[in-house]
Amino acid sequence: MPRPRKKRRREIKKVPRSDATLPEYDRRTCPEGLVTRRQLREKGLSPGGHGPVAVLRCKYCAYRPDQSCNHPTRGWLYRVDLARPKRVPTLAQEWALDRAMAARSTCPECRRRYYFCLPLRTQGRCDPCDKGYEPSPDTYFASTAPVTHRLAA
Repeated sequence: MPRPRKKRRREIKKVPRSDATLPEYDRRTCPEGLVTRRQLREKGLSPGGHGPVAVLRCKYCAYRPDQSCNHPTRGWLYRVDLARPKRVPTLAQEWALDRAMAARSTCPECRRRYYFCLPLRTQGRCDPCDKGYEPSPDTYFASTAPVTHRLAA
């Protein structure tokens, strides 16, 4: 019988906050003009090719003000004045995305298009075709006829 392995503790890198490459801010102490990527998205902006200018420390590092935050839950802060408007996809790009999603959500046997992606790699068809029951009408599109698109672009 093999001996159980001892779990190795992951070595914690303690970097002094003064040696951090980017300035770090605790929550609710960020200066005006620095926002996270999610906040940029809510404003309809993107970073515009610019990298982060500061780090938003995680809540656990608030108890360690002398060390820099190297947890995966930290956030990156971007400057709002360098941000650009988000790109709007063209109609052809939206059609291509719609065709790709249709391929993932259409059963090859019954030709129904569902509101969710099907397990085509493992099963090869939808659950009703695989198990032999009738699907409920609220899980798939009622008509499989081509629909004129009412896309945003």
